[in-house]
Amino acid sequence: MIALLLKCLLGALAVLLIALASKSRYFVLAGLVPLFPTFALIAHFVVGTTRPATALQTTALFGLWSLFPYAVYLFAVYWLSTRTSIVITLGAATGLWACAAAIMLTVWFRCYPTAG
Repeated sequence: MIALLLKCLLGALAVLLIALASKSRYFVLAGLVPLFPTFALIAHFVVGTTRPATALQTTALFGLWSLFPYAVYLFAVYWLSTRTSIVITLGAATGLWACAAAIMLTVWFRCYPTAG
């Protein structure tokens, strides 16, 4: 139960840092804070302590592959932000992320059929 509470506190801290950064003159830092590997650290610790090292290695490789959907999302936000409203921009970017994630998962499971 304490581990779950600590995970929640890490998430809340990340949200607080994003909010503070977005209101400062260094507002661009709000784009860096979500990339701090808060949840990756948790996931890697859990995998690394419950499975063999090769599973942790595969998890890290999958994390690298997951940068593709995130890059699609960021490109969409960048391109749409001056062309549409914030709601349309974020909605479309999220939809594109979901499509890119589906493609990435399809390719992943074809390339690594035993890693699922």
